[in-house]
Amino acid sequence: MKLGQGSATWARRGLLAVVLLGAAIIPGRATSQAARHCAGYTCKAAGSILWTKRLPGSWVVQNGVGGTVPGTGQAYAASAGTLAVLGYGTTVTGYQARTGRRAWHTALAGFPPGSAIVSVRAWPAAVAVGVSVPAGSAGQVREEVILTAAGRQLRSFPAAEYGGAVRADRASTVIIGRGAVTSYANSTGRVLWRRSTGNLAQTWLVSGPYLYLAQTAGGSVSSAPVTALRRIDLLDGAQRVIRPARDTFEGTLTAIAGGVILFSGGNGLSAYDSENGLLRWHRAGAVPELVDSGRQLAYIESGTGLVALNLRTNRTQGRHIPPVSAGLFAIRDGVGLGLDQGILGAAWGYNMASRRVVWSSAGLPWPHFFADLTGLGGSVSSGSVVTLLTICPSAGAPARGGSAACRQPELAAVRY
Repeated sequence: MKLGQGSATWARRGLLAVVLLGAAIIPGRATSQAARHCAGYTCKAAGSILWTKRLPGSWVVQNGVGGTVPGTGQAYAASAGTLAVLGYGTTVTGYQARTGRRAWHTALAGFPPGSAIVSVRAWPAAVAVGVSVPAGSAGQVREEVILTAAGRQLRSFPAAEYGGAVRADRASTVIIGRGAVTSYANSTGRVLWRRSTGNLAQTWLVSGPYLYLAQTAGGSVSSAPVTALRRIDLLDGAQRVIRPARDTFEGTLTAIAGGVILFSGGNGLSAYDSENGLLRWHRAGAVPELVDSGRQLAYIESGTGLVALNLRTNRTQGRHIPPVSAGLFAIRDGVGLGLDQGILGAAWGYNMASRRVVWSSAGLPWPHFFADLTGLGGSVSSGSVVTLLTICPSAGAPARGGSAACRQPELAAVRY
């Protein structure tokens, strides 16, 4: 999925990431710092470091917000239920979310050299791993590999480049593929239902039991005008088409919450009714940074900070939120997740209503946050209290360009 404001949002966070609880430090010499774990009743508190586990392979520390990343390629993480998952290269590792004990390790089978994991999404009973596979003159294609919660590889299904699994359980998986959304039986691969979408790339979102697909008249995902939304029930495939009162929806599909569908673009932020497609309100120049679906609030740029916007009424709520908000990477139930940079960093929770930090973790040296704009993968999940970060307690001297080899790469689980 592509979000229209995504690249601008992350660029802004990269440039303005705020160090609230300590000075930002880049790798300048060999360092060593162990993250302190919680014990007993303190493990129930937000910000507790539940566990850390040593990571295999070669990892490096990058300056600024880059953090701890693989020496080659990318890493992806997700958590759901009692499971936490990390994937990179063509291997996937599952951990017990509460304790960090390694539950399984799977090397994905049947993929040629040059294949690489490009997404990890988890549900309580299944894991979906997107793999980019070389396809000769056609470039790369995507396959979605379905694993059980015990790490057993079941089968793979063809997927769209920006698609993949949007729902999975023990029995079935729903895949956004090239030209269709399809529900497959995991045991046999049999098609349970299929809804054609055409061959164009689609912008999409999942909200509750529904998949929303932006239907375009032609062109690229981000630029083509949206002429209709398809709402597909992820359980039975029932489909409904939502059309705008005028010719097109204004902007790019951005979020859905509280019966409101948000589109954002160069002309600002537009909210449409999720039942009939009628324009409920438009706010010129508004740029959404975070959307708290549970509280039906969008946080939009206002000077150097943010303001909270009620999605149903188009009214701003509360006072101006100071520039610390530029360093937030996620939001849940009114509390944003922030990360400090450097060897003395921390994760911290910022209450958007009270405008104050309400919790902070122990030191997390050079943390890297696994973000997934689909909302399905990534290290913050609505169905899990575990947030996954890669950290580097011990780094060597920096090489040319500022990066340094990580001598002790670790996966850390923080309660959020």
